[in-house]
Amino acid sequence: MRLAAKSRWPILAALALALLGAPRPALAEPSVWVVHGKACTITLFGSIHVLPQSLNWEPPALAKALTAADELWFEIPLGADSQAQAAAAAQSRGYLPEGQSLSALMSPDGARRLAAFAEQHRLSLPKLNRMRPWFADLLVSSFAYAKAGGAQQSGVEEQLDQAAPQAPRKAFETAVQQVEMISGAPPPAQIASLESSLREADVDPDEYARLVDAWMRGDGAEIYRHDVLSLRHDAPDLFQVLITQRNAAWTRVLDQRLKGAGYVVVVVGVAHLLGPEGVPARLRALGYPVDGPKD
Repeated sequence: MRLAAKSRWPILAALALALLGAPRPALAEPSVWVVHGKACTITLFGSIHVLPQSLNWEPPALAKALTAADELWFEIPLGADSQAQAAAAAQSRGYLPEGQSLSALMSPDGARRLAAFAEQHRLSLPKLNRMRPWFADLLVSSFAYAKAGGAQQSGVEEQLDQAAPQAPRKAFETAVQQVEMISGAPPPAQIASLESSLREADVDPDEYARLVDAWMRGDGAEIYRHDVLSLRHDAPDLFQVLITQRNAAWTRVLDQRLKGAGYVVVVVGVAHLLGPEGVPARLRALGYPVDGPKD
């Protein structure tokens, strides 16, 4: 799974880093979208859930919106309880039944890359082979985060949770629901995503650094082209679960909220806001004026 895809899962990004035991600043800034209802304004911000420390990323438009926010929405509730629930769910769903091996489920090339990855990072291949594909995929991503100095406490949500103390927190999903969604994806889709991640680890070890750099420049087209479309190509069933279905569900929630009043800030993974299936494009299709980057 491409790193932008995994960057959509805040609780799973934290789990990926836990399995282990900086890009340069840019002149531009991450993108912001503003959606206008009759009496409600929603500011949408696309996050990366794991960021290098000491990265100065917050755009002024987002900072201004936070000072006026009546509500602050995240993908999931933040905090220790949410992480503990996700960790328990991941442990119960993350391992294959006795007698099954991850390598045996993969293509010969994928199994070879898995063994090479274990050797390179001094991991136990027998322990890797006990993991379900989605859980091993998170482990692969964790090394990319660590190489670039990524830390969950430096991620967008963790930092913004300290902002806008006047605004009640709301969430689209629970942490357990996120685990259930990704672990419940069809096994062939999980394997395709894992094998894609292993290939990227070989041929593009700086993918995470490039992703953060593109995000800092507000280059959504680069993120969409290189990361979001690759997920649709490599694992279309997983794309439906992780992108299409969730974007549609969140759009329905925001459509109802826009019929009310007030100022709302919504922070979700950046990939959910990009392209023709992104939340801003869906809200435009419903007739709402949306300031910010086009599809």
